[in-house]
This record gives sequence, C-alpha cells and structure tokens, in this order.
Amino acid sequence: MRENDPVTSATRQPQTPAAAVRPRLIATDLDGTLLRDDKSVSPRTIAALASAEEAGIEVFFVTGRPARWMDVVSDHVHGHGLAICGNGAAVVDLHGGPGAHRFVKVRELARENALDAVRLLREAAPGTVYAVEQTYGFYQEPDYPKLHMEIPDNLAPAEHLLAPDAPGAGEPVLKILAYHRTIDPDAFLTLARLAIGDRANVTRSSPSALLEISGPGVSKASTLALCCAERGISHEEVVAFGDMPNDVEMLTWAGQSYAMGNAHPDVVAAASGRTVANNEDGVAVVIEQLLAEGH
Repeated sequence: MRENDPVTSATRQPQTPAAAVRPRLIATDLDGTLLRDDKSVSPRTIAALASAEEAGIEVFFVTGRPARWMDVVSDHVHGHGLAICGNGAAVVDLHGGPGAHRFVKVRELARENALDAVRLLREAAPGTVYAVEQTYGFYQEPDYPKLHMEIPDNLAPAEHLLAPDAPGAGEPVLKILAYHRTIDPDAFLTLARLAIGDRANVTRSSPSALLEISGPGVSKASTLALCCAERGISHEEVVAFGDMPNDVEMLTWAGQSYAMGNAHPDVVAAASGRTVANNEDGVAVVIEQLLAEGH
C-alpha cells in the first residue's frame, strides 16, 4: 500500500495527553505505525497488544490496506478479530486467517462517483493513472506502476474498469487509487480534493504521489465511529495511533491520539500526543504506559 520512508525525525519520549478517561478501545494504523519498516510486528508490540486485550481494552487495526494484505497481523488478533480496511471502506473479520476473511461491513464507492472523480482529476492533473480496488479484485490501467507487488486481475482504462459491464461489475468498489509521477504528494492531495469536491473522500498514505479515493464521508474515523457506537464506546474512550494524512480524521476524533515519531507534519498537528517511531515500538510504549497507570 505504501512505503515507510521517514517523514519527520523521531521524538525520544512519548508526550502523553492529559485525558484521564479509561480507554476501552485502541485503534491503530499498521504501516509506519504498528508495523516496523520490514513489515514485522515486534515481540514487544505483540505482548503489549495481548496485555491490552487481557485488560479488557479492544484493539482495532485501522488501515488503508485491503483485506487480502492483512496476513501481517492475522496471527495477532484477539477477541472480536475485526479490522477496518481500505481507509474505512470495509470492516473485516480476520478470524478465518489469510484468504478466509469475511466482510462484516462494506461502505462502497458508487461507480458514478468513481467515474466523476477519475474525469475531474484527469482534467486537473493530466498524466494521472488509476487502479481500482474492489472487495476481492484489483484492476489497473496499463500505465499504472507496479506499486503493490501483485498481478492485477485486468488491465484497461479506468473508465472501462468502472463501466457497468466491466469484469467484477457485481462487486463493490472500495476505492480507486490515483498516481502521478511528477506532482508533489501534498500538492497532489490538495489539488485532488479541490477538483473532486464532495463526490468522494480523498486522502493519501504513501510518501509518493499516490492518492486513495473512497466514497463520500468514508474514512477511518467515520467507520471507527460506527463500530464504536455499536459497542457503546464514546470517542473519549478511544486511543488512536497513526503516521500519515489518512489517519488525521481518526486522530482528531479519538479522545487520546498519538502521532508516531516518523509522522507526517499534518498528523503531528492533529494528534493530542506523540510517541517514538514505529521502528522503536511507539505503539507498545504508550500501551505499556497506559496499563501501568491503571487505565
């Protein structure tokens, strides 16, 4: 989904929010946050997640990754085993293990909205190329680069991939990916949000100019809020972790939130606290501190 090049320098000690509400749910991003750069979950982090669950705190993985890329954490699910994938486009039960996951909730991007987004962004940023992420399929344009280490199910212009008679037309679209070779990533995000407006939600999680376009109002934060409401959990009882712009809404919504030491500046501004970098087990550091304080 994205590379993990450092974006800012790491802080040495976590800066803890003053909030004293006992947390009931931990929501953590994966790449650049919970995972180290080699995509592993460290023994310290595994132990911290297990301790949180033993203390009665639910753990939700909240990621831009598609469900089929959740094998990196499928061995570390506890209790409910649910994850929010595709930046909020799907809630997935991971208990079945890799390849056997079950979609619990899908918040799709309507094809007409996707087509509008493709057209508007092509006009605003000529040279943009696209891929289409569906519940079980992945499709891309011929010029879309090999960013995801997988073979697409079909190659065609995005307008054909999103047509009513396209391969996989009966399957929900979770998001479209838009890539540009030369535009600055943050500038590309700003340009796309202005061009697309309220037809879709646009964010990014890669240091390259790769945008992720979901349905209107679909984000990590909005889907997490739905999952919490179903459990009677308020936002004040949520502790969230993230590192990139697709985490900003979630970190703003949560009662306590932490930007990783390697986080994008917008994430640092949005979070109520900071921790050390992903390669230094920043999520585990905070969980250990919360549990030691009796939260």
